[in-house]
Amino acid sequence: MNIFIALSIFFTLAYIVIIFYAMRGWRLLEEWKIPKGFTPSTPVSIVVAARNEAENISALLNSLQFQKYPQDLFEVIIVDDHSEDDTVSIAKKHSFIRKKIILLSEYIQNKERYSFKKAAIEFALKNATGKLIITTDADCTMKPEWLMNFVSFYEKNDYKMIAAPVNFHKETNLLEKFQSLDFIGMMGVTGAGIKNRFMRMCNGANLAYEKEVFYEVDGFEGNEEKASGDDMFLMHKIVEKYPEGIGFLKQKEATVFTYAKPDVKSFYQQRLRWATKNADYDDLRVLLINAVVFFTCFCFFTSIIFLVFSPLLLGINILIILIGKGVADYFFLSKMSHFFGRKDLMKMFFPSLLMHTTYIFTIGMAANFIKKYEWKGRKVK
Repeated sequence: MNIFIALSIFFTLAYIVIIFYAMRGWRLLEEWKIPKGFTPSTPVSIVVAARNEAENISALLNSLQFQKYPQDLFEVIIVDDHSEDDTVSIAKKHSFIRKKIILLSEYIQNKERYSFKKAAIEFALKNATGKLIITTDADCTMKPEWLMNFVSFYEKNDYKMIAAPVNFHKETNLLEKFQSLDFIGMMGVTGAGIKNRFMRMCNGANLAYEKEVFYEVDGFEGNEEKASGDDMFLMHKIVEKYPEGIGFLKQKEATVFTYAKPDVKSFYQQRLRWATKNADYDDLRVLLINAVVFFTCFCFFTSIIFLVFSPLLLGINILIILIGKGVADYFFLSKMSHFFGRKDLMKMFFPSLLMHTTYIFTIGMAANFIKKYEWKGRKVK
């Protein structure tokens, strides 16, 4: 029992150190501002892999059509991944001219492989004319300054890969608000990890890299069998070749907006998909940090399960973990929600604290045993 209590305190303290180190990294990141008089010169290809996105594709194309960026310098490549709805016809009818539509079904059968999104991106790059590739998702929208922020940041810093913020919006229930607050925290960890070079993370819904560099590192070779990971695996390969070539674009106007999962089942499937690829990362620091977060939550729930056997000791242990994790999370999320203009989400902090601890524990346990999950209507691994 004493060993378990000691381990619980150790992981809680380690968690607190990680969170405050992330706060420091975020603070050291300079907020980007487009230089006065900046005139872009970089040709850009915006790549979108779409599957059954009839409800969302028009909103995305509207956002891209009204970008404050020279239209002769960017194109949009939509790769349809065997959609079973009107995604393609809606995209074709949209008035935005500088778009290419590729049908993945003309090259790959629907049950031929697991990594359809990687295949979609690969085909898009073969048809891309841009020097800079920016990937986003078909259910995303962005502000008119999004592309100008990306390119100005790229041209002034000469990064090989740039990660940028992704936020949820238009929440309708408690679960969606929790995800929004949780994701804002993940953006802070992402930016801080890149700044401090201790945990490189990114999100393919808002990610840029040089086309030439993609081929230099052999693209997705080595992890083609993984259905997801088109973002993180590629980042780790680029970091290996260009250790200082990764940047994070800290700018609210560069944020991409998408939707949180509306119910427990879809949320569970999404987070399970993310968790199952963690063991494949080569970066030991990522694995250690993920382990600290998981075991902090594991100790909390283990204390609850066995509380009846030692109410006093385990009760104190529960309070130590809850207070330690809660204080660290509160300071961090307060800072992040203020930056993104979502201070309203802090009203959700206390239920979110319990929901976060619960999902980290349950998804972490499930990921050790479940290697297949549902994604976009497919059973994949």
